[in-house]
Amino acid sequence: MLPDRSFFIRLAEAAKAETLPRFRSGLDVTNKLSSGFDPVTEGDRAAEVAIRALIEEHFPDHGILGEEHGDVGLDREYVWVIDPIDGTRAFISGVPVWGTLIGLQRDGRAIMGMIEQPFTGERYFADANGSIYSGPEGERRLQVRDCGALANAILFTTSPHLFTGAEMEKYREVESQVRLFRYGTDCYAYALLAAGHVDLVIENSLKPYDVGGIIPVIENAGGIITTWDGGRPENGGSIIAAGSHAVYEQAMAILNR
Repeated sequence: MLPDRSFFIRLAEAAKAETLPRFRSGLDVTNKLSSGFDPVTEGDRAAEVAIRALIEEHFPDHGILGEEHGDVGLDREYVWVIDPIDGTRAFISGVPVWGTLIGLQRDGRAIMGMIEQPFTGERYFADANGSIYSGPEGERRLQVRDCGALANAILFTTSPHLFTGAEMEKYREVESQVRLFRYGTDCYAYALLAAGHVDLVIENSLKPYDVGGIIPVIENAGGIITTWDGGRPENGGSIIAAGSHAVYEQAMAILNR
């Protein structure tokens, strides 16, 4: 038996109870790296614990892949993929483009997912029936848009500084050909793409939990999300998401030179 939308909402509410009170609260931040900066907050840890507790209670036979508390049963038919706060840097900076990502895979393929932004009150949920937005604008079915060509596209990436070497050169070439580009939107970029507000997201160095909850939202809104070499995105890596095949193909032609 698969979970339904109401169960995903329960998971989102449990995470929200841990993250939202800590947002813009002057919380303590722990750096996970001895060299560099990879922040984690108590909100990350507490939200993942809350999500895991509900999954373990209602779906004890499912596996869990989480960012903060390790993995359980990754060889099982159904595996949950959890990122309690995607965009921790935005979270600790008071910028509401972070989100809680909750995904469900069957035999390694993403089949259900949710992007939750508690501060704005927005949820982007997807299952086999499609992708749905709920929030201040009410509720509606999500649908990507077709801007026609790369030259008309709005492009998002979290930060161009994350690209190096040949990837930097290829990303910059794509960026030079779009109509508009913006930085620093984390998982919210993918939500906006699914909602038909932007056309292209290009990123690299993503982990499975960075995309697990996003993939179904994009695909069931009519969009495309793959690795730069055209493979399935469930394992992360260098990722491209697009609202139309034309924009995807034009961007991929550059990324694969």
